[in-house]
Amino acid sequence: MAEFFRFDDLTWPEVADLPRDLPLILPLGTGYPEPVLEKALDYPTHIGLLPAFPFGWPGSELELPAPILAAYIKNLLDSLREDGFSRVYALTPPEIDLGLADSQLRIKPDQGNLALPPQTELNKVILMPIGHTEQHSLHLPLSVDTMIIEAIAKGAVKSAPDIGYTLPVMPYGVSTHREAFAGTMNAGGRAFEDFWLAVVDALVAHGFNRFYLMSGHGGNCSFLVNVVKYAGDRHKRIFCATAWLHTSGPTGVAALEKYRESKIGGMGHACELETSMALALRPDLVHMERVKDDTDFVATPNYYMDWVEGGALVANPPWDDDSVYGAYGAGSLGTAEKGQIWLEAAIAEKVQHIHEIHEQHRLRDARREVGYGNWGNLIA
Repeated sequence: MAEFFRFDDLTWPEVADLPRDLPLILPLGTGYPEPVLEKALDYPTHIGLLPAFPFGWPGSELELPAPILAAYIKNLLDSLREDGFSRVYALTPPEIDLGLADSQLRIKPDQGNLALPPQTELNKVILMPIGHTEQHSLHLPLSVDTMIIEAIAKGAVKSAPDIGYTLPVMPYGVSTHREAFAGTMNAGGRAFEDFWLAVVDALVAHGFNRFYLMSGHGGNCSFLVNVVKYAGDRHKRIFCATAWLHTSGPTGVAALEKYRESKIGGMGHACELETSMALALRPDLVHMERVKDDTDFVATPNYYMDWVEGGALVANPPWDDDSVYGAYGAGSLGTAEKGQIWLEAAIAEKVQHIHEIHEQHRLRDARREVGYGNWGNLIA
């Protein structure tokens, strides 16, 4: 029998050490019988399973145009090929054709994967948590961004169940720097924007009108701003918003400043903050004995690194300039106690945002209904 392992449980040096002919599988949804998969792969000794892609195909109910889904998946598989892996596959139900030829395995899953919110949630804010699968230095797994934003989204909905509902977390985003360290995936900026705009389109077609695109990965954020702009222009009766990561508004920043031990530059990536949150959520995946701090960022008054990026300049220099081990910050200062405090602050911050998105939609819709401004001509 093959030994299955979770790709996103690994650190980037562990990915770098994997045999390049080892099969890596990216499944659409879950529930595929392992014996059938082993047979399809001709019984290898090890099989790496990437995080399940949560929706986008007909069987998920939240169906998107096939070319948009295929572009997203193809870019992710290409990330693995760029790292030298020769046996990478999308695993899909038999009726799905992504145009990937021999890179697609078709197996009937034992269970359905339904992601479309029920109609009972129509008047709620639909949260779309988006993490990523990428390197997080020597001591953290590839899944850090996903586990953190999933926990925050679930916590926020638990705190505001009457006005919030969350989609399953998306474990794949955008990393323009992906070649610097092994294991980092990249959906591609344009494919990412097309996909998430199509998600909004599909949900609007089912009657939903309040959306919060929540990112746990910095590389997603600028692209999500574009999605929000496109969505707002295309669907004038919705309210769609995003924000810079989490723990970055007044509530989050106050908690960071109160409890952080690092100076400016100690929080950015695989840092005091993310290490602390990972220790609070999945201590079994954190290897504190391997921590190497990376705090030698090339900083100037208008361009420097910290969790809430500072300065007037926006840039994207190569990671190799600033990071030796794959971090931005002081992971050695992470503790589970601080992680729990900061997770609670992040959830409280997102609950505030959910209430505000809900109220923005209510107030704006009330104006539209009475013909405010140009709306009088549009509804006449």
